[in-house]
Amino acid sequence: MMKKFFDDVVKYYQYMVRAAKSSLKTEVANSYLNWIWWILDPLFSMLIYYVIFGVVFDGKEPYFPIFIFIGLTMWTFFNKNVVQSVNMVKRNKSIVAKVYIPKFILLISNMMINGFKMLISWIIVVIMMIFSGVEISWNILNFVPIMLVLIIFTFGFSIHLVHFGVFVEDLSNVINIAFKLLFYMTGVFFNIETRIDNPVFRDILTYCNPIAMLIHDMRNALLYQSGPCWQGLLIWGILGIILGAVGVRQIYKNENSYVKVI
Repeated sequence: MMKKFFDDVVKYYQYMVRAAKSSLKTEVANSYLNWIWWILDPLFSMLIYYVIFGVVFDGKEPYFPIFIFIGLTMWTFFNKNVVQSVNMVKRNKSIVAKVYIPKFILLISNMMINGFKMLISWIIVVIMMIFSGVEISWNILNFVPIMLVLIIFTFGFSIHLVHFGVFVEDLSNVINIAFKLLFYMTGVFFNIETRIDNPVFRDILTYCNPIAMLIHDMRNALLYQSGPCWQGLLIWGILGIILGAVGVRQIYKNENSYVKVI
């Protein structure tokens, strides 16, 4: 099954890239500022949260604007891919109904789109780090495994929503509500370790929520010269692979059902 998955990824790679490029071009085609919005959007979001939580609520974290920006960058990538995956098949009905294409290919192409936007945000983070005089250490290399786990888990989680989104009409509404709550529990604009006094509740929020853990580890790696929780990375990385494998198997098993339902 997994060999078929990798063969299909290679087979449809050019389609995924072309689809991602086409979607990005279409997104800014009628905009006066064009691709500049991909820079302004995350910057304005960061400024809003900085004013609210840094100024109004007096956030004390070192390099607080960058602290928030790192959280927003990782959360936005995860959130957009998950939310968009629910209606992935229905949104591409015109393609799915005419030609055969493994449905996870649509998800990977969408992750490329959001990954490109995330790359722009990371470039902004680097620029902010330089101008803020953030000390750089070898821990910055931990960026790679942390991002790898984020991508793997995002795919593993989203692939199941691609499947169930076809059959459950209200799933999109449920996910939107659940993720609004999850957003405020993920520590995007606050440090869970310093804000939560109860150690049990603090550990649950940090390590039972993979995105919260990954954001925490990324901040440590980029801003505070500290290593990640390797055990947590390993656990969530393996769980992401398992989720992805089960999800891909489910997609292959139900390929013929999707067109009939939509």
